[in-house]
Amino acid sequence: MEWVRGETIGHGSFAKVDLAILKSGDGLMAVKSVPDYNSESLKHEREVLGLLANSENVIRCFGDSFSCENGELVYNVFLEHAAGGSVYDRVKRVGGGRLSEAEVRSFTRSVLSGLREVHAAGFVHCDVKLQNILLCSSNSANSETGVVAKIADFGLAKRRSRNRVAGNRDGFRGTPLYMAPETVVYGEFESPADIWAVGCAVVEMLTGAPAWKNESNVASLFLKISQQSPELPENLSSEIRDFLEKCFIRDAAGRWTAEMLLDHQFIAAGAPEKAPVSPRCPFDFPEFVTPTPISQSGFDSWIEKDLDCTIFDLRESPEISSPARFRQLATDQVPNWVFSNSWLIVR
Repeated sequence: MEWVRGETIGHGSFAKVDLAILKSGDGLMAVKSVPDYNSESLKHEREVLGLLANSENVIRCFGDSFSCENGELVYNVFLEHAAGGSVYDRVKRVGGGRLSEAEVRSFTRSVLSGLREVHAAGFVHCDVKLQNILLCSSNSANSETGVVAKIADFGLAKRRSRNRVAGNRDGFRGTPLYMAPETVVYGEFESPADIWAVGCAVVEMLTGAPAWKNESNVASLFLKISQQSPELPENLSSEIRDFLEKCFIRDAAGRWTAEMLLDHQFIAAGAPEKAPVSPRCPFDFPEFVTPTPISQSGFDSWIEKDLDCTIFDLRESPEISSPARFRQLATDQVPNWVFSNSWLIVR
């Protein structure tokens, strides 16, 4: 793949991001680059993105390469170009710094869908924030806004721990304004911490300001996070307020998961109906109702018809039982299996 480096469009945690213009003229990509001697984090991100290649709500990775620039070996990772920029950029562009409820719902649904797959793959993002949620154009029926939000910047992502052990510190990582209580107090970075960060992101989308306002001192911020939850904005709908309360449950074990939050009434409102699932047995049909047993007197007026419209009047039968009904269907004719013109082949 031949490409030319274009203008700089952003910076990741450890690398800069430029436009990559394909010489074939097939379009644009974003290229994330860093000197090879400092490429450990970017190579880790490339590995994680490779494992999440099938996720619709994680930024796509198209591969990597090395280049020699100004006498220095550079490691490059090619990513999907998010023409809409980040959600942070969008918030800053909007008058008053507040997104509409429809946008907040749509972007949050996309982020939760992405996190569900990230967590299912055994990873924690560790740095969910508006700057790391990118906007790509979409014609999908799943989008209420014509754009889809995708999670980016997996340089700080880590494997989920099998056993949560308080005090087992995982190294300082992430953005303080989005950190969860268990992260601040115990240094614990597990999937519930990503959900707390989602709550902070939703508050920022709704208000245009961080969930923790006027906190520039990290020590003071950490003290607050260790003791209380962010104050929720006024004039929120009951659905949004309840959603945020589920994100800000202080006990990580009781905090809602991405899977649970996707079914929350705030997120589910306006979502496209799920495709019907093919039933596996008669009881899978949604309209199936277990028949109520019919009393002896009820048989007096019960008339059944088979598919050939043959009428069986059970009032004429001295025995109201299954064997008696089967005897009515019995025949002396032997079936002929030779003719198969009308058979259907099923797989």
